[in-house]
Amino acid sequence: MPADIKSRVAAWTRPVLEPTPVSMRRLALAGVIANTVIMSTGAAVRLSASGLGCPDWPQCSAADVVASKNAGQTLLNTWIEFGNRLLNFPLVVIAVLIFIAAWRFRPDGAAGPGTGRRRDLVWLGAAQPLGVVAQAVIGGIVVLTKLSPAAVSVHFLVSAAVLAAAVALHMRCAQIADTSGGSGTATVRRDLQLIAAALVAVTCVMLAAGTVVTGTGPLAGDAGVPRYKLPLEGVTQLHADIGWLLAGLSIALVLGLRLSGAPRRAVRAGWIMLAALGSQGVIGYTQYFTHLPAGLVWVHVTGSVLVWIAVLRLFFTVRERGPVNTARTGPAVAVPTRQPEPLDR
Repeated sequence: MPADIKSRVAAWTRPVLEPTPVSMRRLALAGVIANTVIMSTGAAVRLSASGLGCPDWPQCSAADVVASKNAGQTLLNTWIEFGNRLLNFPLVVIAVLIFIAAWRFRPDGAAGPGTGRRRDLVWLGAAQPLGVVAQAVIGGIVVLTKLSPAAVSVHFLVSAAVLAAAVALHMRCAQIADTSGGSGTATVRRDLQLIAAALVAVTCVMLAAGTVVTGTGPLAGDAGVPRYKLPLEGVTQLHADIGWLLAGLSIALVLGLRLSGAPRRAVRAGWIMLAALGSQGVIGYTQYFTHLPAGLVWVHVTGSVLVWIAVLRLFFTVRERGPVNTARTGPAVAVPTRQPEPLDR
C-alpha cells in the first residue's frame, strides 16, 4: 500500500482506534444525532400512514427486497417506510464505531490491555449497537403484527432508551474533554438534583402516555390498523395533565438553580429545557384544537424527542462535580483582643 494512502487510512481510523477526549465527544454526539434522526423519521412513517408500506420483514414484501408498489399502498408510502429502514445502516455503522472507540478510549493515556478503560463509557457505547439490534427485532414484530399499538409503543420507548444512553455517553465524554471539570464537590444543591431526577421520571411517563395517545388517535400508521380501545379525549387529557406537572417541576427547578447561585452552565441548560417544553406545550394544544393535522403531529413527536434530550442534558449537568479548591490561603493571622481598660478608682 502506498505511503500516502496508508497515512490517509491512519488519519481516518485514528479517531476510532486511538480516540482522544475530543474525538470521543464528537463520536458520541454523532450517536445522539443519528438516534434523533431515526426516531423523527420513524414518526414520519407512522403519521404519513406508511406503516405498512413494506408489509413484510426483513424484505419490503414477499416478492421484493427493495421498495416496490404493493397492494393498498402508494409508491410514496412504500418509499417512506423503506427509506426509514435504510437509515438503520448508517445508524449501525455509527453505533459500532462508538463502541469500538469507547473500548479503546483511555482518558488518562494509560497503555496496555484493560488499563485505564472507563467501564461506564464502554457499557454506554455497547448499549447503542445492542439497541439497534433490539430495534430491528421489535421493528419486525411491529410489521408482522400489522402495527399492533402495543408493539409500536414499545418500539418508540426502546428508541428513547437508546437515545438516553447516547446522551449520557456524550455528556460524560464532554465532561472528560472539559479541562475545567473535576471529581470534587457538587456544584448544585442536592434537593435540586432530586427535582432534576423527578423531571426525568415524569418525562418518561409523558413519553409513554404520548404513545398511547397516538395509538388511540386516527394517525396510528395506517387506516386499517388496530388501535387502543380507549377514549381519545381521556388519554389526551391525561397526557396534558402530565405535561402540566412537568411544567411545574421545570419552573421550580429553573428558579431554584437561578436563585441558589448554581453554575451558569446548569442555569442555561435549565432555560433551554424550559423553552423546549413550552414550545412543545403550544404545539400540543394547537394540534389538538386543529384536529390533529399529520404535519403538526410530526412536529410534536419530534419535539418530544428534543425535550427528552434537553431534560437528560439538564439532569447530567446538575450532577456534575467541580474541582476541589486546594489553594493555600496563607497562615492565619491572630486578631489581637482588646484589653479591658482599668476602672477609675
